[in-house]
Amino acid sequence: MNIRQIMMNSIKELSSSATPKLDVELILCKVLDVDRLYLHINLDEDITKEQETEFYCLLNQRKEGRPIAYILGHREFMGLDFFVKEGVLIPRPDTEILIEEVINLSKSIKSPLIVDIGTGSGAISVSLAKYIKDAKVYSLDISDTALEVGKINAKNNNVEDRITFLKSDLFSSVENLNSKFDIVVSNPPYIKKDDIYNLDKDVKDYEPILALDGGEDGLNFYRRITKDSLMFLKENGVLAYEVGHDQAEDVKEIMIENNFKNIKIVRDLAGIQRVVIGF
Repeated sequence: MNIRQIMMNSIKELSSSATPKLDVELILCKVLDVDRLYLHINLDEDITKEQETEFYCLLNQRKEGRPIAYILGHREFMGLDFFVKEGVLIPRPDTEILIEEVINLSKSIKSPLIVDIGTGSGAISVSLAKYIKDAKVYSLDISDTALEVGKINAKNNNVEDRITFLKSDLFSSVENLNSKFDIVVSNPPYIKKDDIYNLDKDVKDYEPILALDGGEDGLNFYRRITKDSLMFLKENGVLAYEVGHDQAEDVKEIMIENNFKNIKIVRDLAGIQRVVIGF
Protein backbone atom coordinates (compact mmCIF):
# COMPACT_ATOMS: atom_id res chain seq x y z
CA MET A 1 0.00 0.00 0.00
CA ASN A 2 1.27 3.50 -0.79
CA ILE A 3 0.87 6.77 1.10
CA ARG A 4 -1.98 7.99 -1.11
CA GLN A 5 -4.02 4.82 -0.60
CA ILE A 6 -3.62 4.61 3.15
CA MET A 7 -4.54 8.29 3.52
CA MET A 8 -7.65 8.01 1.34
CA ASN A 9 -8.85 4.88 3.13
CA SER A 10 -8.19 6.21 6.62
CA ILE A 11 -9.75 9.67 6.32
CA LYS A 12 -13.13 8.00 5.77
CA GLU A 13 -12.69 6.02 8.98
CA LEU A 14 -12.23 9.15 11.12
CA SER A 15 -15.62 10.71 10.48
CA SER A 16 -16.01 11.33 14.22
CA SER A 17 -13.00 13.68 14.24
CA ALA A 18 -13.35 17.37 13.46
CA THR A 19 -10.07 17.21 11.53
CA PRO A 20 -9.84 13.72 9.96
CA LYS A 21 -7.38 14.60 7.19
CA LEU A 22 -5.00 16.39 9.57
CA ASP A 23 -5.21 13.57 12.13
CA VAL A 24 -4.39 10.94 9.51
CA GLU A 25 -1.47 12.97 8.19
CA LEU A 26 -0.02 13.55 11.66
CA ILE A 27 -0.28 9.88 12.62
CA LEU A 28 1.34 8.85 9.34
CA CYS A 29 4.12 11.39 9.87
CA LYS A 30 4.80 9.87 13.29
CA VAL A 31 4.95 6.32 11.90
CA LEU A 32 7.16 7.24 8.94
CA ASP A 33 9.20 9.83 10.89
CA VAL A 34 8.68 12.48 8.20
CA ASP A 35 6.95 15.87 7.95
CA ARG A 36 3.65 16.62 6.19
CA LEU A 37 5.36 18.12 3.15
CA TYR A 38 7.12 14.79 2.59
CA LEU A 39 3.76 13.01 2.49
CA HIS A 40 2.36 15.30 -0.17
CA ILE A 41 5.33 15.05 -2.52
CA ASN A 42 5.71 11.28 -2.08
CA LEU A 43 2.11 10.06 -2.36
CA ASP A 44 3.06 7.07 -4.49
CA GLU A 45 5.73 5.79 -2.11
CA ASP A 46 4.99 2.35 -0.65
CA ILE A 47 5.00 1.76 3.09
CA THR A 48 6.06 -1.47 4.79
CA LYS A 49 3.72 -3.96 6.42
CA GLU A 50 5.21 -3.07 9.80
CA GLN A 51 4.52 0.62 9.24
CA GLU A 52 0.98 -0.15 8.08
CA THR A 53 0.33 -2.21 11.22
CA GLU A 54 1.66 0.54 13.50
CA PHE A 55 -0.37 3.16 11.66
CA TYR A 56 -3.67 1.29 12.03
CA CYS A 57 -2.95 0.64 15.71
CA LEU A 58 -2.64 4.40 16.30
CA LEU A 59 -5.57 5.20 14.00
CA ASN A 60 -7.79 2.90 16.05
CA GLN A 61 -6.79 4.78 19.20
CA ARG A 62 -7.90 8.01 17.53
CA LYS A 63 -11.18 6.42 16.42
CA GLU A 64 -11.82 5.50 20.06
CA GLY A 65 -11.41 9.14 21.04
CA ARG A 66 -7.84 9.31 22.33
CA PRO A 67 -6.59 12.88 21.73
CA ILE A 68 -4.18 13.26 18.83
CA ALA A 69 -1.67 15.02 21.10
CA TYR A 70 -1.46 11.98 23.39
CA ILE A 71 -1.04 9.70 20.37
CA LEU A 72 1.76 11.84 18.96
CA GLY A 73 3.29 12.50 22.38
CA HIS A 74 3.71 16.22 21.83
CA ARG A 75 1.92 19.49 21.07
CA GLU A 76 3.16 22.79 19.65
CA PHE A 77 2.49 25.84 21.84
CA MET A 78 3.89 29.37 21.60
CA GLY A 79 6.24 28.18 18.86
CA LEU A 80 7.75 25.60 21.22
CA ASP A 81 7.44 21.82 21.26
CA PHE A 82 5.90 20.28 24.39
CA PHE A 83 5.96 16.64 25.42
CA VAL A 84 2.52 15.52 26.64
CA LYS A 85 1.05 12.33 28.01
CA GLU A 86 -2.05 11.18 29.87
CA GLY A 87 -2.21 12.87 33.24
CA VAL A 88 -1.53 16.40 32.04
CA LEU A 89 -3.82 18.87 30.30
CA ILE A 90 -3.00 19.33 26.61
CA PRO A 91 -1.86 22.93 25.88
CA ARG A 92 -4.44 24.91 23.90
CA PRO A 93 -4.09 27.99 21.68
CA ASP A 94 -6.44 30.02 23.95
CA THR A 95 -3.77 30.00 26.66
CA GLU A 96 -1.33 31.79 24.35
CA ILE A 97 -3.36 34.97 24.93
CA LEU A 98 -2.57 34.73 28.64
CA ILE A 99 1.15 34.21 27.93
CA GLU A 100 1.31 37.19 25.57
CA GLU A 101 -0.34 39.48 28.11
CA VAL A 102 2.06 38.43 30.89
CA ILE A 103 5.07 38.88 28.60
CA ASN A 104 3.94 42.44 27.81
CA LEU A 105 3.34 43.24 31.48
CA SER A 106 6.78 41.92 32.42
CA LYS A 107 8.58 44.42 30.18
CA SER A 108 8.33 47.07 32.87
CA ILE A 109 9.65 44.74 35.63
CA LYS A 110 13.33 44.07 36.14
CA SER A 111 14.06 40.36 36.70
CA PRO A 112 10.43 39.45 37.40
CA LEU A 113 9.67 36.75 39.93
CA ILE A 114 6.69 34.75 38.65
CA VAL A 115 4.63 31.93 40.12
CA ASP A 116 2.50 29.67 37.91
CA ILE A 117 -0.28 27.95 39.84
CA GLY A 118 -0.97 24.66 38.06
CA THR A 119 2.02 23.37 36.11
CA GLY A 120 0.13 21.00 33.83
CA SER A 121 2.46 20.25 30.91
CA GLY A 122 4.61 23.22 31.88
CA ALA A 123 3.28 25.23 28.93
CA ILE A 124 2.86 28.48 30.87
CA SER A 125 5.98 28.21 33.03
CA VAL A 126 8.27 27.16 30.18
CA SER A 127 6.92 29.75 27.74
CA LEU A 128 7.34 32.58 30.25
CA ALA A 129 10.88 31.49 31.12
CA LYS A 130 11.71 31.18 27.41
CA TYR A 131 10.39 34.55 26.32
CA ILE A 132 11.15 36.63 29.43
CA LYS A 133 14.91 36.22 29.51
CA ASP A 134 15.53 37.52 33.03
CA ALA A 135 12.50 35.90 34.69
CA LYS A 136 12.62 33.42 37.54
CA VAL A 137 9.58 31.13 37.60
CA TYR A 138 8.13 28.95 40.34
CA SER A 139 5.87 26.28 38.88
CA LEU A 140 3.48 24.67 41.38
CA ASP A 141 1.23 21.64 41.03
CA ILE A 142 -0.22 18.95 43.28
CA SER A 143 0.21 16.32 40.55
CA ASP A 144 3.45 14.33 40.40
CA THR A 145 2.81 13.58 36.72
CA ALA A 146 2.47 17.28 35.91
CA LEU A 147 5.73 18.12 37.69
CA GLU A 148 7.51 15.28 35.90
CA VAL A 149 6.27 16.41 32.48
CA GLY A 150 6.96 20.06 33.28
CA LYS A 151 10.58 19.29 34.13
CA ILE A 152 11.02 17.39 30.86
CA ASN A 153 9.66 20.31 28.87
CA ALA A 154 11.80 22.81 30.75
CA LYS A 155 14.89 20.77 29.90
CA ASN A 156 13.86 20.24 26.28
CA ASN A 157 13.42 23.99 25.85
CA ASN A 158 16.63 24.91 27.72
CA VAL A 159 15.04 26.83 30.60
CA GLU A 160 15.40 24.29 33.42
CA ASP A 161 17.85 26.60 35.22
CA ARG A 162 15.20 29.32 35.63
CA ILE A 163 12.19 27.28 36.73
CA THR A 164 11.70 25.75 40.16
CA PHE A 165 9.10 22.97 40.16
CA LEU A 166 7.42 22.28 43.49
CA LYS A 167 4.68 19.92 44.60
CA SER A 168 2.14 22.24 46.12
CA ASP A 169 -1.51 22.72 46.99
CA LEU A 170 -1.82 26.18 45.45
CA PHE A 171 0.71 28.38 47.35
CA SER A 172 1.53 25.94 50.17
CA SER A 173 5.11 25.19 49.07
CA VAL A 174 6.16 28.85 48.82
CA GLU A 175 4.75 30.02 52.15
CA ASN A 176 8.25 30.31 53.61
CA LEU A 177 9.83 31.95 50.57
CA ASN A 178 11.58 35.17 51.57
CA SER A 179 10.62 37.05 48.41
CA LYS A 180 7.18 38.01 47.16
CA PHE A 181 6.13 37.64 43.54
CA ASP A 182 5.78 40.25 40.82
CA ILE A 183 3.27 38.12 38.91
CA VAL A 184 0.92 35.29 39.81
CA VAL A 185 -0.41 33.52 36.72
CA SER A 186 -2.83 30.63 36.48
CA ASN A 187 -5.02 28.65 34.13
CA PRO A 188 -6.89 26.82 36.90
CA PRO A 189 -9.59 24.15 36.57
CA TYR A 190 -12.72 26.08 35.60
CA ILE A 191 -15.30 23.63 34.24
CA LYS A 192 -18.48 23.37 36.31
CA LYS A 193 -18.66 19.95 37.96
CA ASP A 194 -21.97 19.06 36.28
CA ASP A 195 -20.68 20.14 32.86
CA ILE A 196 -17.65 17.82 32.80
CA TYR A 197 -19.69 14.86 31.62
CA ASN A 198 -21.03 16.87 28.67
CA LEU A 199 -17.55 17.60 27.34
CA ASP A 200 -16.25 15.97 24.18
CA LYS A 201 -15.23 12.33 24.65
CA ASP A 202 -11.54 13.05 23.94
CA VAL A 203 -11.53 15.53 26.84
CA LYS A 204 -13.71 13.93 29.51
CA ASP A 205 -12.43 10.37 28.97
CA TYR A 206 -8.71 11.13 28.62
CA GLU A 207 -7.65 14.46 30.12
CA PRO A 208 -7.22 14.65 33.92
CA ILE A 209 -10.43 15.54 35.78
CA LEU A 210 -8.25 17.21 38.42
CA ALA A 211 -7.26 19.80 35.80
CA LEU A 212 -10.86 20.40 34.68
CA ASP A 213 -13.12 20.41 37.75
CA GLY A 214 -13.67 23.94 39.04
CA GLY A 215 -16.41 23.00 41.51
CA GLU A 216 -20.16 23.62 41.41
CA ASP A 217 -19.94 26.96 39.59
CA GLY A 218 -16.46 26.56 38.09
CA LEU A 219 -15.05 29.39 40.20
CA ASN A 220 -13.61 27.57 43.25
CA PHE A 221 -9.97 28.03 42.30
CA TYR A 222 -10.39 31.67 41.30
CA ARG A 223 -11.74 32.41 44.78
CA ARG A 224 -8.94 30.54 46.55
CA ILE A 225 -6.06 31.80 44.43
CA THR A 226 -7.26 35.42 44.42
CA LYS A 227 -7.64 35.52 48.19
CA ASP A 228 -4.34 33.74 48.88
CA SER A 229 -2.38 35.74 46.32
CA LEU A 230 -2.69 38.86 48.49
CA MET A 231 -0.10 37.32 50.84
CA PHE A 232 2.33 36.48 48.05
CA LEU A 233 2.20 39.42 45.65
CA LYS A 234 4.38 42.51 45.88
CA GLU A 235 2.72 45.92 46.04
CA ASN A 236 1.34 46.61 42.55
CA GLY A 237 1.88 42.93 41.73
CA VAL A 238 -0.08 41.32 38.90
CA LEU A 239 -2.63 38.51 39.04
CA ALA A 240 -3.39 37.07 35.58
CA TYR A 241 -5.92 34.33 34.78
CA GLU A 242 -7.26 32.39 31.86
CA VAL A 243 -11.02 31.96 32.31
CA GLY A 244 -13.89 30.01 30.76
CA HIS A 245 -15.96 31.54 27.98
CA ASP A 246 -18.61 33.00 30.32
CA GLN A 247 -16.59 33.61 33.48
CA ALA A 248 -14.70 36.88 32.95
CA GLU A 249 -17.18 39.15 34.73
CA ASP A 250 -17.51 36.74 37.68
CA VAL A 251 -13.73 36.51 38.05
CA LYS A 252 -13.49 40.30 37.81
CA GLU A 253 -15.96 40.58 40.70
CA ILE A 254 -13.91 38.12 42.77
CA MET A 255 -10.85 40.30 42.18
CA ILE A 256 -12.71 43.49 43.12
CA GLU A 257 -13.91 41.84 46.35
CA ASN A 258 -10.25 41.18 47.18
CA ASN A 259 -9.17 44.78 46.54
CA PHE A 260 -7.57 44.33 43.11
CA LYS A 261 -7.57 47.44 40.94
CA ASN A 262 -7.34 48.38 37.25
CA ILE A 263 -8.85 45.08 36.21
CA LYS A 264 -8.52 44.30 32.52
CA ILE A 265 -10.42 41.73 30.45
CA VAL A 266 -8.80 40.52 27.22
CA ARG A 267 -10.61 38.79 24.38
CA ASP A 268 -9.16 35.92 22.37
CA LEU A 269 -9.09 35.78 18.56
CA ALA A 270 -12.66 34.46 18.54
CA GLY A 271 -13.83 37.49 20.51
CA ILE A 272 -14.38 35.52 23.73
CA GLN A 273 -13.38 37.14 27.04
CA ARG A 274 -10.46 34.82 27.81
CA VAL A 275 -8.02 36.58 30.18
CA VAL A 276 -8.58 38.63 33.33
CA ILE A 277 -5.77 40.69 34.86
CA GLY A 278 -5.72 42.71 38.06
CA PHE A 279 -3.17 44.69 40.06
